[in-house]
Amino acid sequence: MNALSPSATKSFPGAIRMAAVAFAVTIVLAGASLLPEANPLHVSAFVVSLAGKYLAYAILALSVDLVWGFAGILTLGHAAFFALGGYAMGMYLMREIGTRGVYGNPDLPDFMIFLSWKSLPWYWWGTDHFAWAMLLVLIVPGLLAGVFGWLAFRSRVSGVYLSIITQALTYALMLAFFQNGLGFGGNNGLTDFKDILGADLHSPLTRAALLVITGFVLAACLLLSRCLVSGRFGYLLVAVRDAESRTRFLGYRPEQAKLLIWVFSAMVAGIGGALYVTQVGIINPGEFAPANSIESVIWVAVGGRGTLSGSVLGAVLVNCGKTLFTAWLPEFWLYGLGLLFLVTTLFLPQGLMGLRHHLAKKPPEEVTPEVSNPEGEEA
Repeated sequence: MNALSPSATKSFPGAIRMAAVAFAVTIVLAGASLLPEANPLHVSAFVVSLAGKYLAYAILALSVDLVWGFAGILTLGHAAFFALGGYAMGMYLMREIGTRGVYGNPDLPDFMIFLSWKSLPWYWWGTDHFAWAMLLVLIVPGLLAGVFGWLAFRSRVSGVYLSIITQALTYALMLAFFQNGLGFGGNNGLTDFKDILGADLHSPLTRAALLVITGFVLAACLLLSRCLVSGRFGYLLVAVRDAESRTRFLGYRPEQAKLLIWVFSAMVAGIGGALYVTQVGIINPGEFAPANSIESVIWVAVGGRGTLSGSVLGAVLVNCGKTLFTAWLPEFWLYGLGLLFLVTTLFLPQGLMGLRHHLAKKPPEEVTPEVSNPEGEEA
């Protein structure tokens, strides 16, 4: 096994720069949104919400890059963890409505009364407490990822087969959450949120604060992820990605390394989903759609697989393009997205981050190295 370049698994400057830029942008936008509307620097509430949504998507892309870029697990179902985190936050926000709902019931959300529910389901217990809801944001995606990952990695399922079953997982959850009997609002999902921790969700100050919090969380997740994949664990992940059978022969347990990064990435995705709900004001089963998971893979590919910073960049740029493209030619957006993925795969295999380093004529600072295989050995 060839020696690995330490710059790939120990490089922090790129992650620090991206974290600083993301947080600084949120502060600037949040401050501009609080200016009087007559001020030419004023930013509308729509732009603030849109920026917050992009940053939440960036957290999802970061979680995908952790498992695909470093462990070689091509996931097509990470939207499931994102949506579960969103539903956990949505449950708390629904309970915050209280007597201000249409039916004025202090305990049951409006949709439960409409569907003739008599009491709150056990899995809704405690969701009126913010701390418990935040624990659910981490526990539910992490627990599902732990069970799924233990079964899959223990059975040594990998490659396209693992991608297919991750897609099947999120599709099954989407169908389940569409059912009214599950207790999550069915097709309509959870919406009509009023406030969070007593603060009006629709006030400019609250929106600005949520944007800054989202930027801070993204920066923290980026730096924490860089710490996790650095050093010996980062080397192990790269070895598992490029030569799993040889890594096992050397006495390591690849399934344990993959399970750890898989569960961690699911929890990161859940955090992104929770922040997403506060920005857009709704969560419904459509967030489980497999297409959302596929889009997140495209974000990572465009930005630069295995770079972390590139996944954030790719998520923001692609979603900005989506917003503009769907405003001009909405019926052609999917074709444009497919073309973007093809161009990236054929001409920019290392994404925008790889292109930046190529233009600078210096070796990639953060792209994870390949572990060469002997001729005829499969990774």
